[in-house]
Amino acid sequence: MTLTRQSKRTMSLNTRTPISRRNLIASALITVGAVAAGVGFTNNPAASGDGKRPMVTATIGMITDVARNIGGEHVRVNGLMGPGIDPHLYKPSAGDIIQLGNADLILYGGLHLEGRMSETFEKISDSGRKPTVAVSESIPEERLIVVGEGPTWDPHVWFDVSLWRIVAETIAESLIEMFPAHADAFAENAERYIAKLDEVNAWVFEQVERLPESQRVLVTAHDAFSYFGRRYGFEVRGLQGLSTASEAGAGDVQELADFLAEREIRAMFVESSVPPATIEAVQAASRARGWDVAIGGELYADAMGEEGTADGTYIGMVRHNVTTIVTALLGDGETLAASMEIV
Repeated sequence: MTLTRQSKRTMSLNTRTPISRRNLIASALITVGAVAAGVGFTNNPAASGDGKRPMVTATIGMITDVARNIGGEHVRVNGLMGPGIDPHLYKPSAGDIIQLGNADLILYGGLHLEGRMSETFEKISDSGRKPTVAVSESIPEERLIVVGEGPTWDPHVWFDVSLWRIVAETIAESLIEMFPAHADAFAENAERYIAKLDEVNAWVFEQVERLPESQRVLVTAHDAFSYFGRRYGFEVRGLQGLSTASEAGAGDVQELADFLAEREIRAMFVESSVPPATIEAVQAASRARGWDVAIGGELYADAMGEEGTADGTYIGMVRHNVTTIVTALLGDGETLAASMEIV
């Protein structure tokens, strides 16, 4: 495999000038605001107490998982945002700031996925004092989904496995450039991992083919699945907007209930990082219209499952979501359990 793609938000990874932890903390506090200690995060480095391996700090679990697969035993990878954590609303803890200061490489999503924290990462990168990579911004602009007039890019690129493949290449290149002593190992790990992504991408298409086209409608708590819909042929509706910072009003609930009843959609889905109350309100409104739409299960959107489980990996998350979606929309009790073996 030839790794050539590079993130547009990557500062020179050869820059090794130490950054002052005090300055980094001050910058983060100024940009993000008051730090809420312990909010949704517990310090749990991948290899606590190991001072020999360099530290990579990542934001969301999907990035953390790729970095661990490609970095292998040669780096410590610590993720800031665990299961059930919403990156759009996340506020860094004091421990997060310390880990950013200790990191030899910072990986974040970019495209404003991390909300106000994105400003902090951009400031760190622009300072030229710490290697910082917005991994999703290596994806060509023509393959990104534009939202609104800004333009604003939809940051939920991991739902198209072919785009996440580009992100994996970017993470591999960043590790190789930053820690060249282990370049061969990183390249080999990346080749194996990207081959698995290609297998999963093909598997998703196979499972979607089980659904009649009329039932390929995905209704979720917020508008996070547009890349999934475009890639795999689903019409996608989200109750909330692109970011969970927006709120759904009564009119949004009624409009979505009308859609479900008119189209006789069998199921809609809650998300692990979004409270289910609004989706339950849509379900009640749909029933009032004479259509009993089911809640087909919980999908992973902005966060993965528990660490140490299959759903706590990117590949396992994709398989869980597709299995949940297809099983619920088939509506006849069929299950995809036999195809759930993780590659």
